[in-house]
Amino acid sequence: MDPIWQRANPQLRELAVYEPGKPIEETARQFGFSPQSIVKLASNENPLGPSAKICQTMQAALAGANYYPDGGGFYLTEALAAKLEMPRECIILGNGSNEIIEFIGHAFLGPETEIITSENAFIAYRLVASLFGAKTVTVPDQEYRFDLEGMVNAITNRTRVIFIANPNNPTGTLVNQETIERFLAEVPGDVVVVFDEAYFEYLDDPPDVLKFVRQERDLIVLRTFSKIHGLANLRLGYGMARPELIRVLQKAREPFNTNGLAQAAAVAALADEAHQAETKRLTDEGRDYFARELAALGLRFVPSVANFVLVQVGNGKTIFEAMLRKGVIVRALSGYNLPEWVRISIGTMPQNRQCISALREVLSV
Repeated sequence: MDPIWQRANPQLRELAVYEPGKPIEETARQFGFSPQSIVKLASNENPLGPSAKICQTMQAALAGANYYPDGGGFYLTEALAAKLEMPRECIILGNGSNEIIEFIGHAFLGPETEIITSENAFIAYRLVASLFGAKTVTVPDQEYRFDLEGMVNAITNRTRVIFIANPNNPTGTLVNQETIERFLAEVPGDVVVVFDEAYFEYLDDPPDVLKFVRQERDLIVLRTFSKIHGLANLRLGYGMARPELIRVLQKAREPFNTNGLAQAAAVAALADEAHQAETKRLTDEGRDYFARELAALGLRFVPSVANFVLVQVGNGKTIFEAMLRKGVIVRALSGYNLPEWVRISIGTMPQNRQCISALREVLSV
């Protein structure tokens, strides 16, 4: 072992590195494809990208690239506050919602503390816990859905934070309002509950978790501009909580953590409801298509309410690599302890058809 590891924080030695979806450019280099021919359905991105209105706003914002951004994101937090009908003091911006998860770690986690989440929850929760020396307690799913009753039973005097992704990534499942109400009635007041709602805008009948923020519970709701708004490259997310809890998280925020281009684009994205509606329509159509085609292929999949579907294929890594050779990028899930599964994002209908065609060919070999 290199001596530097003897001086580094010990929790870093065993900390797994987050592995994102394989980039288009890397796949093109590896297999000799043109980047334009590759279909990437690995990272739950918006296949439409940002709208023309958003792009025009970003182009105009480039003129101010020589200036530091507004560190507090005044205009964006004002726009969010108006849309959400809550005070701007209840909102914090992050370099992606992942950064706000890290703020939570800074604020509440350390050695001898614990977080609780699902066995199949977004991997970032475990990584942040490890980074701060905290233990992750995982509760088995029920039908690939968070078992909130099991989470309540797992609470100890070391529990500081409970992370719930709703809908969950990578399973695409949702916990309903009634279950959430029962759960929060049983959680002790000194445990912070985090609802990660990255895919909130894809839901037809979303649970109302913000009502508990308005009731001043110690609850944090996370959302992002990476998904339905098509701004994943700009890295911008936001959190909502009661004002004093936001002030705690603000202490962990670096100055200028969100750039001005992203802030301007996000304000335009919030106003562009037509683009959001078209993205949702396309997603609903594509999700229905995948459900029909996967059933016809005899593959087991988890019914999803988000912009992706979890599919059991036998050996996820083998299928992932075979699909790459067909110019289609999906996501293998061995890092989630789901080695027999892949996650497929919903693309445009031509992309979805190309994916199914490639999958059919790979499975027939």
